Amino acid sequence: MRHIGIAISFVILSCSAYAQSPAPTDRNRATHFSAESLQAALAKLPTDRPNATARVFTLDPYNVGVEQRQPRAQGAASHADRAELFYVIDGTGTMLTGGTITDGKASGVNTQGTTISGGTRIDFKKGDFIMVPSGVPHQFVDLKAPVQVMSMYLPNK
Repeated sequence: MRHIGIAISFVILSCSAYAQSPAPTDRNRATHFSAESLQAALAKLPTDRPNATARVFTLDPYNVGVEQRQPRAQGAASHADRAELFYVIDGTGTMLTGGTITDGKASGVNTQGTTISGGTRIDFKKGDFIMVPSGVPHQFVDLKAPVQVMSMYLPNK
């Protein structure tokens, strides 16, 4: 009986997570995601963790999401198989890029950790773009208020 309860809980959680993500984009017609839909999705994101994402489009192999980053410690990452493009929707802050993820742990094609040693600081504001090539460590640092960024993964090939 306990296993049935766990299975039902998993299905409910899976359905609620899926309901928050739009269906894959149709390759045969244009798809629209309104500003109102984006604001509604962002309003539902949790604020008790450093980063939460609202998926906007999926057109394999591309994914577009809007991340809401909170003013607390952010993780560092690098992606061996894809670049990452950021567009700052709202807020200001700093991204640290390059250098070495000091406590990096590989997870498939990604390396994740808590800090970057060395690197270059890029101050950003609303309207800015930041392109991080594949394999380059990056981390949001020194955020004083929530920041909203669009992120798009660009596969190497």
